[in-house]
Amino acid sequence: MAMNLSGIVVTTAPASVPDVAESLAALAFVEVTQVDPVGGRIVVVQERASVADEMEGLRAIQRLPGVVSADLVVHYFGDEERPSGLPVAEIARRD
Repeated sequence: MAMNLSGIVVTTAPASVPDVAESLAALAFVEVTQVDPVGGRIVVVQERASVADEMEGLRAIQRLPGVVSADLVVHYFGDEERPSGLPVAEIARRD
């Protein structure tokens, strides 16, 4: 099965960072990797089965309450299975 990973920068008002980060972490396909509470930026990695699913995931993130913008900044596509227990962000950093 193919693995599709997307690095996404989410922007919100600084006061909304905790709530938006919590909403993002609640999405089954998202891993929150970095939070900048002063700048209102949250970096996430999403793992999906297909590019179409990735785009739907990006749209779901963009629709979350408090999200000002969500921009795809990196995409990774691979044919290998994700090693058990390894965070998706670590896989994306390897290549």
